[in-house]
Amino acid sequence: MKWLFFSYSLPAEPSKARVYVWRQLRKLGAVNYQSVWVIPHSAERLGKLKRLIADIEKYQGTSLLITGNILIKAQEESIIKKFVDSRNEEYQEIIHKCDEFFAEIEDEINRQNFIFAEVEENEEELDKLKQWLKKVEKRDVIKPPLRKKAIDQVKMCEKIFEDFARRVYEHSQVKNKAIKSGNINDDGKT
Repeated sequence: MKWLFFSYSLPAEPSKARVYVWRQLRKLGAVNYQSVWVIPHSAERLGKLKRLIADIEKYQGTSLLITGNILIKAQEESIIKKFVDSRNEEYQEIIHKCDEFFAEIEDEINRQNFIFAEVEENEEELDKLKQWLKKVEKRDVIKPPLRKKAIDQVKMCEKIFEDFARRVYEHSQVKNKAIKSGNINDDGKT
């Protein structure tokens, strides 16, 4: 497998430069291995790292970008394990957020809080989960074990959300019929 190896040095201040570079490397899916950032080679990643080098130079830093192969199989396996652990950590957090989403919907149903505002709020949360999953999948080059579970959990969130939205819609239709028939006021009181 062909790899990209990246190292950099920045002045101590401003600290925002260090945080920025770290964030960009993490967004690419790179892992830090013995003081070197490593990521599987691709033209897209190479281009992004070259742009990052320009940013580092603007912050008065230096960097080194090397492409190559890892010659010792055990070392490559160790790096691959770091990729698996890193992505599994992200997928685990998505799974945790899905569990929170399930609990939120269940709470709304138990409270019979069938209002459109809850549909909107939960739809926004679902959209955040889906976007987050896409970001993690994009930087996932190894496809670790928790990937499938995270994808399945987000799909389950979609299903549960659609069911909740349907319930809110049905509740609003029943309420509208009751208002039209004069059985309750617009505020829901008889």
